[in-house]
Amino acid sequence: MSAETFVKGKTIELRKKHIGPSCKIFFSHDPIKIVQAKGQYMYDEKGGCYLDCINNVAHVGHCHPDVVKAGAQQMELLNTNSRFLHDNLVLYAQRLQATLPDKLSVCYFVNSGSEANDLALRLAWQYTGHKDIITLENAYHGHVSSLIDISPYKFHHLSDTEQNQSVHVAPSPDVYRGKYRADHPDPASAYADEVKDIIHGVQEKGGKIAAFIAESLQSCGGQVIPPTGYFQQVAQHVRQAGGVFIADEVQVGFGRVGTHFWAFQLQGEDFVPDIVTMGKPIGNGHPMSCVVTTREVAQSFTSSGMEYFNTFGGNPVSCAIGMAVLDVIEKEDLQGNALRVGRYLTGLLEEQKDKHPLVGDIRCRGLFAGVELVKDRLKLTPATAEAQEVIYRLKEQYILLSVDGPHRNVLKFKPPMCFTKEDADLLAGKLDHILTELEEALGMKLHDALSVENESNKRKLPTDENGHQHPGGLSHGGESSLGFAQQAKRISS
Repeated sequence: MSAETFVKGKTIELRKKHIGPSCKIFFSHDPIKIVQAKGQYMYDEKGGCYLDCINNVAHVGHCHPDVVKAGAQQMELLNTNSRFLHDNLVLYAQRLQATLPDKLSVCYFVNSGSEANDLALRLAWQYTGHKDIITLENAYHGHVSSLIDISPYKFHHLSDTEQNQSVHVAPSPDVYRGKYRADHPDPASAYADEVKDIIHGVQEKGGKIAAFIAESLQSCGGQVIPPTGYFQQVAQHVRQAGGVFIADEVQVGFGRVGTHFWAFQLQGEDFVPDIVTMGKPIGNGHPMSCVVTTREVAQSFTSSGMEYFNTFGGNPVSCAIGMAVLDVIEKEDLQGNALRVGRYLTGLLEEQKDKHPLVGDIRCRGLFAGVELVKDRLKLTPATAEAQEVIYRLKEQYILLSVDGPHRNVLKFKPPMCFTKEDADLLAGKLDHILTELEEALGMKLHDALSVENESNKRKLPTDENGHQHPGGLSHGGESSLGFAQQAKRISS
């Protein structure tokens, strides 16, 4: 186990002194100090082993030896500005393009998902000559200024900032909680028509649509899976208005959905975006990302007359690491593993829904899964405090999970792709136990789930693991009011 430089308390003290206070950490009430990781496991300074169900960054597993070796070997040989000729750049671009539809053939390598999405907007603006952008409710696309403007997940938290008048927000295509639900005869068309109406409204005011941007599966928005056919219809409306379709694969690409390499392919083989952005898993933790687009869009960007270069994007080390990640996905059949284990996990989670009134909805594609907790299945009353309680109790059981969604009530699963059926069994078993105790404390019964909203929980919930405040709920400080066991067993690696 790696030795720590400071004791945990000193690390916390120095973080508070030197790191910006807006930089939140997981489990802020009792943060975990991680000193080592391997595969789907992370280790704290005391040797405690945590099952990682959060990290969609360590895509092929933490510290995968093949990826580490590829980076180290290339770093020993050369790493330099990407404006020099180097085979790694074109080799990796060729490998990456082979996973995509032929139309998407031109790559721009950058350093983060935020940088990729910012560049995608620049490409769209230049190609179309238009300015207006359509985004989705609860969307998150990055932290730079241009992306905060198109990320309701972020800008709805800003108290005094006026929304950019060139940004228009369409309803999230959520068939569980959204405007059009699973019982609608054609939710894909209904949600797409909402986008069409926005386009008409923009045009009536003299605006012109440059792009529609969406995560192929909404992650921060609550693990939302759009109805099949939605993207095709949206793309048709947007392109008729002279705009382009940007698919954000930063969190969901590289085989995570199991059946396909890219999540946008879930919509069907007849759907091809104009621009695709990718990041996070692309380098297994190494800071790299990419924008892939059509020859026409790329040529338009060139015709602006402004040279584009990126000092570090596509450097030899990054490209060596990127190729190693692709090699591991193929060699270890991690896309196939995501499909098999994802289906197994989905079955286990569906069993939890059958047993527990707190579980309102299960939505999964491969190793991208969401469990929405509600206090009433008819009213869909968000179980925000209960979701927080679940992730803190799982942490005590050495399992790392997080929550998201507009109501912070969706348990989200995006583990490394080496996640196993045994890991799924362990997770489901612990979740079952925690939900049982929660429901007993709240007086919830399964036969009441569809008609009775439970109001027994009035305790205050402190800031959640991402730093958000929520009214009502359960306390994570001191002794558990639910009487949960305080001793957690270590997971064997």
